[in-house]
Amino acid sequence: MRRIISVFLLLVMIFCSGYRKPYKYTIDAEKDAFYHNNVGLNYLKDRIYYAAIQEFKIAINLSPNTQATAIFKNNLGETYMFIGYPEMARVCFEDAVTLYGLNFKYYLNLMECYKALGITNSKIKEYKNSENPYDKIKLGLLYIQSGSTRQGVITLDEFCNEEPDLVITPAVRQYLQDVTSKM
Repeated sequence: MRRIISVFLLLVMIFCSGYRKPYKYTIDAEKDAFYHNNVGLNYLKDRIYYAAIQEFKIAINLSPNTQATAIFKNNLGETYMFIGYPEMARVCFEDAVTLYGLNFKYYLNLMECYKALGITNSKIKEYKNSENPYDKIKLGLLYIQSGSTRQGVITLDEFCNEEPDLVITPAVRQYLQDVTSKM
């Protein structure tokens, strides 16, 4: 009897040990995109720029054309600016502003990129007669970048008065306070 039970238990153990519930890995592109963005930021902190660029590109490819993609593109653009490639950064910053035009930092980065490329005057001409209220932000920042701080402050102040309810307006006002305190 003892021998039969032992054989039975041995067979049960053998059959049960081979059975595993299959592991199902589901790909969550949005979650994975944020993961790769965070890995890129860690590489950036460690000054491993090529790896950071690749991680940001992976994040962008996993989650294209979303509001979160603007964050990834901005991070990629900042990395390009830091290593001295403003032409590559320009595309990233322009895409970030297009994808989510309510983050003031994206505008600042784009205008600094224009300054690094030496195209502030041509961009001022481009945005001067535009009816788009967001182009007033660009115009004001371009004036400040080109040294016409007074004209830039006036333009940004006009934007704040015309568009007081936009999400971006408090950030513009804070920037104006910072600029005018340095004047």
